[in-house]
Amino acid sequence: MAVTAYVLVKSNTGEADRVKESIEAIDGVVDAHIVAGDVDFIVKLSVESPAHVKDIAASGILGIEGVEDTQTYIAMG
Repeated sequence: MAVTAYVLVKSNTGEADRVKESIEAIDGVVDAHIVAGDVDFIVKLSVESPAHVKDIAASGILGIEGVEDTQTYIAMG
């Protein structure tokens, strides 16, 4: 059974398109949207386990230049 999660991403760069492309290139990312509000991107993940969610958020997304913070929410149903 796949795990669906949403990652809210804050970035400190004016290069939103570059960051979005980098996020979309990560394995397990289904969708990434640039949004207005308290965060800059909302990213949907579909992976095999909660551990994969952590790997993508901590190593993948936070490793992108310009990303300063993430908040991760795992869908429960």
